[in-house]
Amino acid sequence: MRTRSRFAHPEYIRNFTFGVEDSLASSVGLLAGIASAELSSTAIVVTGFILIFIEALSMGMGSLLSDQSASEAEVRHEVSLSKSLPAALVMFTSYFLAGFIPIFPYVFFTRVDGMYVSITATLLALFGLGVLNARWAGIHVLKNGLRMLAIGGVVALSGIIAGDFLKLVF
Repeated sequence: MRTRSRFAHPEYIRNFTFGVEDSLASSVGLLAGIASAELSSTAIVVTGFILIFIEALSMGMGSLLSDQSASEAEVRHEVSLSKSLPAALVMFTSYFLAGFIPIFPYVFFTRVDGMYVSITATLLALFGLGVLNARWAGIHVLKNGLRMLAIGGVVALSGIIAGDFLKLVF
């Protein structure tokens, strides 16, 4: 019988997947929208770094508090925050690190090229996340990778549409 690694605990997988997917999708959507609205590369990079730091903190704290609340509701008494801390750290770390994938192309390329490289790198990372999750779960790898890629693609496209719209309004 195959034993599960400590990281493969469902709570950690959920927080890892949620953190990476949300970071990739929301960051690429926001950054593509800003790039599409024709803001400077500096504004894009600064906004991106602020986004991933603040959102990683928020997501980690949200994971900590929601897990603690769910645990307390289940056992009907107070539960130590330390029980929920490891999964919250997985959430924070996965969100924070994944956020660099959509940001870095804007550091090394022009605004327009950076947007295309950022979207491409993010979609590849989302596909990879889907494949990784499928391997952990023992399900169809290609189907899961493509599903994750499609969902992230919709978010990126939404960011571009929002940026184009706002460019016309302002």
